[in-house]
Amino acid sequence: MMHQEPLPHLPETKAGIAAAEDGQVILDGPNGVAVAMTPEAAMATARSLLSAAEEATNQRDTEAHPS
Repeated sequence: MMHQEPLPHLPETKAGIAAAEDGQVILDGPNGVAVAMTPEAAMATARSLLSAAEEATNQRDTEAHPS
């Protein structure tokens, strides 16, 4: 039996939707993914996501326009 390499994971192009419910933040993501977080965890996640998104955008721009 031949070993098959896993297919590369493609990045999601649709954003998740966040909502506040009963003092928690619910993040509904693609493919039925849902996460409940405390407000503090949600704020830390938001900062982390924004920082990573900015870095990834810079990386992509650098690859598209090398010096």
